[in-house]
Amino acid sequence: MKQFLDIEDLPDIGKTIQEAIALKKDPFAYETLGKHKTIGLLFFNSSLRTRLSTQKAAQNLGMQTMVMNFSNEGWTLEFEDGSVMDGGSAEHIKEAAAVLSQYVDIIALRAFPTLQDREKDYQETVLKSFQKYASVPVVNMESATAHPLQALADAITIAELQTKEKPKVVLSWAPHPKALPHSVPNSFAKMMQKIDVDFIITHPEGYELAPEIVGNAKIMHDQDEALKDADFVYVKNWSSYNDYGKILSTDKSWTITNEKMALTNQGKFMHCLPVRRNMIVADEVLDSEQSVVIAQANNRTYAAQIVLKKILENKES
Repeated sequence: MKQFLDIEDLPDIGKTIQEAIALKKDPFAYETLGKHKTIGLLFFNSSLRTRLSTQKAAQNLGMQTMVMNFSNEGWTLEFEDGSVMDGGSAEHIKEAAAVLSQYVDIIALRAFPTLQDREKDYQETVLKSFQKYASVPVVNMESATAHPLQALADAITIAELQTKEKPKVVLSWAPHPKALPHSVPNSFAKMMQKIDVDFIITHPEGYELAPEIVGNAKIMHDQDEALKDADFVYVKNWSSYNDYGKILSTDKSWTITNEKMALTNQGKFMHCLPVRRNMIVADEVLDSEQSVVIAQANNRTYAAQIVLKKILENKES
């Protein structure tokens, strides 16, 4: 694998999930693979699980890690070709990516969307600019429209916990006081359509995701109906796609409660974290045995580790 920008970069998702589960049982089995190799983790936005799990994954493979927070440590970057840099940007991506490529063997980066201009956000300017101008592999630690490492961790979690061959998985919108990106629901929806599950998306009208993301997934606007007999309930807020970046509803009847979970088949509650208690989900659910958010977060390490392993093996071949 040469890079990891999106789920499609995984050569065989089913095999990758099983390899990650095996790696979890023996995380230091390949601890010499990354010897004398360095990964640079670049954060244009804040992080907890992504930063620490990716660092741990790299260290499990014997890699050195460098971390830089561009929001307050780096020069402001310019991404436009032919721009006259007489404003706030001090360095162009062409030089920045080329220089970084001399210091590290893999560049991993996180950059959120503006939620102001849909066309610009969906062009993935930051991610694709690094891909274009870097001479080393690039890993997506969450971009404007995708969070493939999270989706891989989610798929690993479902594979570990499913009790039947084709579980019912529901992705449910829930209220939030802020406008949030589409990256997590986008990648989760794409992933669920690549593995063997019965997948449903439920949200209020007006919160449709991009058509190319939804694909053939079943959409329901009645959350209670969607939750019936679900084996996994993945809950996440996202802002409007059509009325881009806007909050159209904060309807708390969509908050996940014990009453909602009682509709499921003793379903497991999933969330990528951080989560707003008693807004997205009630304490009673989050603190219950049905919640698997901590196990899910743990799998972030092994999702990142299997991706880095595949990239390092490709560099050696």
